[in-house]
Amino acid sequence: MNSPILKIIFNGLHLNSDGDKPIYLQLAEVLLLSIKRGKLQTGQKLPSSRDIAVFLGINRITVSKAFEELQNQGWLESFTGRGTFVSAHIPEIKPEKLQDKSNKAQKTAGFTVEKLQYLENSYFVSTAQLHFDDGFPDPKLAPLKELYRAYRNQLTRSGLYDKFGSYGNPDGSDYYKEAISKYLNETRGLKTTSRNILSVRGTVMGVNLVCNALIHPGDIIVSGVPGWRRAENNFLHAKAQHIRIPVDEYGLVVEELKKICQKNKIRMVYITPHHHYPTTVALRIDRRLELLELAKEYSFIILEDDYDFDFHYNNRPLLPLASADENGMVIYCGSFSKSFSPAFRMGYLAAPENVIEHLTNVRVLLDRQGDHILDNAMAEIINDGTVQRYLRKSLTIYEEKRNQFCNLLNSELKSAVDFSILQGGMTIWTKFDKSINLELLAKEAYKKGLYFSDGKVHRYSNYNENGTRLGFASSSKEELEKGVEILKKLI
Repeated sequence: MNSPILKIIFNGLHLNSDGDKPIYLQLAEVLLLSIKRGKLQTGQKLPSSRDIAVFLGINRITVSKAFEELQNQGWLESFTGRGTFVSAHIPEIKPEKLQDKSNKAQKTAGFTVEKLQYLENSYFVSTAQLHFDDGFPDPKLAPLKELYRAYRNQLTRSGLYDKFGSYGNPDGSDYYKEAISKYLNETRGLKTTSRNILSVRGTVMGVNLVCNALIHPGDIIVSGVPGWRRAENNFLHAKAQHIRIPVDEYGLVVEELKKICQKNKIRMVYITPHHHYPTTVALRIDRRLELLELAKEYSFIILEDDYDFDFHYNNRPLLPLASADENGMVIYCGSFSKSFSPAFRMGYLAAPENVIEHLTNVRVLLDRQGDHILDNAMAEIINDGTVQRYLRKSLTIYEEKRNQFCNLLNSELKSAVDFSILQGGMTIWTKFDKSINLELLAKEAYKKGLYFSDGKVHRYSNYNENGTRLGFASSSKEELEKGVEILKKLI
């Protein structure tokens, strides 16, 4: 009982019997910390469990359990008749002279972490009650009950081992791939089978996977300016050479792309032809055909991001480039995140079979497989027509919201903003008067409970429009009115 070790290790120790962590684990952590700091040396004998129990006023069994825990981890070793010792296999640790860090989580790694500018501040989570977001759908309209029911069915039907007992196909379940293939063929004019489909967790994963699998350092990727930073950052991360070309009122200026093709070997062109991101303009038919011809002539990939195909108001949506691709040049990327909710990470890539096979093999390095249960539930509500009914219903509602929002911008902010009424999509590309500091306006609006992007993400050295995307679909009509009223007062 007179062992000085008891006082060195346990003096002032308070064990919390009311906490979530058992007493024996608290005691084990104290002993482990003493070993790591050199208070207990390699090979040193510990006081007996009886002595420690008496000193701390706890049950001897609790001390024995703490010893056993550390023996299992290799920090202590016990010998019958001799007692318990700090393991002889631990290298000698010099007593720590620095300040106490026992209760502090590590903030900085002991190894180098390269800071990459394009990864800094790459996302923002808004807590504002009102929002003119990046074009998100209204989750209140989404068929959540039907999706829940389909998901529950997956958990209760037979064949549990096939579903949960082992890994499945990394490219997605057959049921999902077949449903997506049929859906794309019927709605977008594609010509696919299930072997042309790869399940991914949204568009970002699709773009990243394509870059990982098909882009090498130094490869040239061309896209329009302004563009989608998330895709551009993937190009940078793949160490590709990124060339930006202009976008006008008719979409990507394909003539500029042709000039680059004549001088350089292009590996890939990334494009959002249906509604260019962020300006929402559509790629004109002659440019679409010319782009496909250039891809064939110069053998480059077209990565077609069709992020909001389902929402086109005045007429039928323009069919994707992939629907007119006769030479296997297009990788088509789509997602249900912009149809249902960003919270649902469900998407797909459609491409020639050998491309899908290669992407699948690379996908395994990152993600052994997606969520087959969620994919199958999605396939079920596609096959029973739920998704199609939802899209028809929401299209009418979103068109009404678009009209109301445009009327509000016209009547309340006419002198401050300039925009065109979009034919589809869920945002208005809005250019503010140059006298308005958009960054300051966004900050002040956020203080009053309204979030919208300050537009910095859409500016480039050769493109400095004082504009931003104002999404309307996820807001109610009352919320749209309140948001515009906030802007009007601030401006």
